[in-house]
Amino acid sequence: MSAAIVRFQWRFTALLAAFFVCAGIAHAQEPTSGGRGSFGVPLQPFSRREKADAPPPAEPIRVAYYAPRSQPALAPRAESVEDEDDLETTNAFPEINSNRPVVAGDRAILRNGIAYAPSRAPDNIKNAIWAVNTLRRKPYAWGGGHGSFNDHGYDCSGAVSFALHYAGLLDAPLPSSDLRHYGRRGRGRWITIYSRDGHTFAIIAGLRLDTTDLRDGGDVGPRWYADGRDRHGFDARHPAGW
Repeated sequence: MSAAIVRFQWRFTALLAAFFVCAGIAHAQEPTSGGRGSFGVPLQPFSRREKADAPPPAEPIRVAYYAPRSQPALAPRAESVEDEDDLETTNAFPEINSNRPVVAGDRAILRNGIAYAPSRAPDNIKNAIWAVNTLRRKPYAWGGGHGSFNDHGYDCSGAVSFALHYAGLLDAPLPSSDLRHYGRRGRGRWITIYSRDGHTFAIIAGLRLDTTDLRDGGDVGPRWYADGRDRHGFDARHPAGW
């Protein structure tokens, strides 16, 4: 029995020795991996120094683009509103070459039959006053001043048409019936025309332009008067804005 056990132990020991010898020979014959992993991928050696010497990471790409500047909001344009009392559209008034007396203020005054235009009046109103001064010796003539603004005598509507023309507010003379519908209704700032069938007079900067002398009676021709007269039955009109 004991001899059989001894033989078994020797055989087992010989087998183990042969196994280890064969395993060592096989491992020696395998080619080196050359730094490759289990899948044949080359392995990169790593060290703390190589990590420190590695190039810095690439900066992110910056894309330039155009940002339009914000435009300031434009203020809305004010719409033109036609005022009810806008200035009458006229041609340039013909300037008078006679004397041009002026008085301070906004009302004309009368001295020796000559009207002094107020300094605050518009130029065309002053020009009309100075133009009428040249008529102060003209006689009354029925229909005078209608064929032409320059005439030997004037009737009531001819004299008022003359004043409006030299204010740049009338291109052709008008009879009293047409002056009743001239311009706008009511009294004006500088000129008011009072018309009825058969007669017309005007108030210009406070003075009355009339062909009728109320004190002496009768038609005497175009004259300035500082006093007023009864306006009953007359239609008050005025050039727009004046």
